[in-house]
Amino acid sequence: MVIGAVAALAHGAPIGATFDIDITPARDPANLERPSGALSDLDARVRTVDVEGGLPFAHDAVSLANVRMLNLTCPAGDFDLAFVPSGTGGYDDLVRNATVIVVGGTEMSVASLDDVVRSKEAAGRPKDIAVLPALERHARDVREMRDDPKPSTEETLRARE
Repeated sequence: MVIGAVAALAHGAPIGATFDIDITPARDPANLERPSGALSDLDARVRTVDVEGGLPFAHDAVSLANVRMLNLTCPAGDFDLAFVPSGTGGYDDLVRNATVIVVGGTEMSVASLDDVVRSKEAAGRPKDIAVLPALERHARDVREMRDDPKPSTEETLRARE
């Protein structure tokens, strides 16, 4: 599931650019085989400021089950695997309110905007605190539109007949 700034951007939040993508995988053993395979396919490495291109690391479903967070890099860019994002119970907590979107023909789960806000509040990092006002305002606007939807043009025209 996509979380963090990219999830917020997928919901239309006006928070500016981000330079990585944050992902929360389900932690069941059968699922963890998939991200382990993807990490191998991506030639993912542990991101560090001291080693250009990152450090290679061994992984499988068992080792991933014991990890809380991995900051990674690959030829396509930087990404983080956050198994239990701040302020959440992880995938099982986030999936309840998630949205499914289609990107390039592939369906992907995206954390809800309210869950992104909750996680950023709990993380409390300066970069998270900086975007909270825009995220909270956008989340409030989305809730208001959902609770008080404007009629479509077609509905407005039918009402006039």
